[in-house]
Amino acid sequence: MSRRLANFLTFGVCAGLMGYALYSEHVLGLYPCPLCIFQRMAVIGLGLIALIAALHNPEGGGRYVYAGLGAVIGGLGMAVAGRHVWLQSLPADQVPSCGGASLEYLMETVGFLNALSEVLTASGECAEVTWRFLSLSMPMWVLIALAGLVTWFLVSNVRFDGSRRYSFAVLA
Repeated sequence: MSRRLANFLTFGVCAGLMGYALYSEHVLGLYPCPLCIFQRMAVIGLGLIALIAALHNPEGGGRYVYAGLGAVIGGLGMAVAGRHVWLQSLPADQVPSCGGASLEYLMETVGFLNALSEVLTASGECAEVTWRFLSLSMPMWVLIALAGLVTWFLVSNVRFDGSRRYSFAVLA
């Protein structure tokens, strides 16, 4: 498989994840909490980096730049998803208070970085589990998906050099 195709596949999976997120919001009525929105941003960011990498298809050091950007964006998404999973695992009496302000209000009044800090330190509304599949919550599935996508993206951009064909056995 070529690096370009692998990057298009990464983009496709990210697009599929976002498609399901929008379906669950607009059809199933599961409104995303602030941590869900930040996870969506990470999935969109990784997907865009993969799309640009696929279109550009750089040789040499450029592929490492894309791999690094994808790892950083995906890693941040995994950190937010991990925080979300942790909040959902807390007993009800240990969940931090919500603070009452919506994400939109925080973004308008204190800016992105301060809103992110506020959401990550006190997000009680994010502790509620409203959806499960195979007994795992949506943030757990996002964490698993991002871990797989980042691993695939790194292997695709670091190991595929275009001069040899790699099988999955060689990658293991």
